[in-house]
Amino acid sequence: MTELDAGDSVLPVPAGGRLRRAGSRTFRSLRHRNFRLFFFGQLVSNTGNWLTNVALTLLILHLTNSGLAVGALTAAQFGPILLLSPWAGAIADRSDKRKLLFVTQTLEMCQSITLAILAFMPNPPLGALYATAAAGGVMLAFDNPLRRSFVTEMVQPEDRPNGVALYSAIVNTSRIFGPALAGLLVVTVGFGWCFAIDAASYVFVLVALGMMRPAELIRVAVTERAKGAVRAAVHYVAKMPHLRISFVMLAVIGTLGYNLNVELPLLVERTLHRGDAAFTLLYTVFSVGALTSALLVAQRSLVRMKHILIGGSSFGTALLLLAAVPNIETAIIVAFAVGVTSILYFTATTAIVQVEADPAMHGRILALQSVLLIGTAPIGGPIDGAIADAFGARAPLVVGGVASLGAAAWGYAALRRAGKSSRAVAA
Repeated sequence: MTELDAGDSVLPVPAGGRLRRAGSRTFRSLRHRNFRLFFFGQLVSNTGNWLTNVALTLLILHLTNSGLAVGALTAAQFGPILLLSPWAGAIADRSDKRKLLFVTQTLEMCQSITLAILAFMPNPPLGALYATAAAGGVMLAFDNPLRRSFVTEMVQPEDRPNGVALYSAIVNTSRIFGPALAGLLVVTVGFGWCFAIDAASYVFVLVALGMMRPAELIRVAVTERAKGAVRAAVHYVAKMPHLRISFVMLAVIGTLGYNLNVELPLLVERTLHRGDAAFTLLYTVFSVGALTSALLVAQRSLVRMKHILIGGSSFGTALLLLAAVPNIETAIIVAFAVGVTSILYFTATTAIVQVEADPAMHGRILALQSVLLIGTAPIGGPIDGAIADAFGARAPLVVGGVASLGAAAWGYAALRRAGKSSRAVAA
């Protein structure tokens, strides 16, 4: 029991009441019907996506036994995001997001079917796997800014930070079940069924989109097609100190710190000398940490720069601890901390865009953010794979940890300089 002032009297508040209030704060965006449909449809679909990501990484590692080959897969998957996301964001800003999501999600389902066909072959052709992964990257480049900016249209403005946090919860809940399911299927029925189940998962999101009520969407004014739309978004970010600083930090952390799809399997198999089951367990625990963090921050509005600085420095520290683990048992414990800190950083970085940026530019700015977080993987993934081949699987984690701490330190100094400049202008 706790006590709460109520006028002149003090009333006891049952623990169950506190839990209900905490739950209502955490999941308040789900009161919107369209967002509920989106939430549960994406939860199933994203579980299938992570099932495919883990299975494809393990398949390439088994076929090649090369860290550089795993890094090249990352480049194939996310290279299109680096090249296409800014323009995809401009398209998202001037499109009916719900209708366009029908197209992107259907095409991604076709990609998963293609991967299933290839994986069921006795000797899957490596080139075809890379080409299919690259085609999926093209679709993801258009789909990602659509999904993320669509949150703005499904919830009230006061619920946007919560909606962003719950969207992170979708991704991280799926990262718990997807990798675990991948490990189970890989060691029992093989890789092909992983991709086939992913293809089936898209049915849920397509049904959810079809059941939405368009009249209840909070339409943002559609941006007219014009030359320089992407350049205008870049200039907008450059003149907003908080966005500019957070984006520069994200460029560094995204390139060198967020390549866990490359770093974790190499750490488990090469340094800790364990197999696929240990890797999927480690990745599942990492995802449990990420989900825990997403649910905790959903109760709060992480829309200040200090949250980004704390998240970036905490993530860097967790990576350095992971690089030093002596065995798989310790790695599992530290992986939980990596998951918690990664989402603390990512959610704060995304929420500040949703709150501070002009809603008419959300698609473009979130697409630019995707370039820095996901689109830098084609650069960072091969770099990390080459570093692991040359210096061992711990080395990429050390590089990522030092880079994240350095980015946070730079962000703190840049924020102080921006504050002094603003005060000088005001004076």
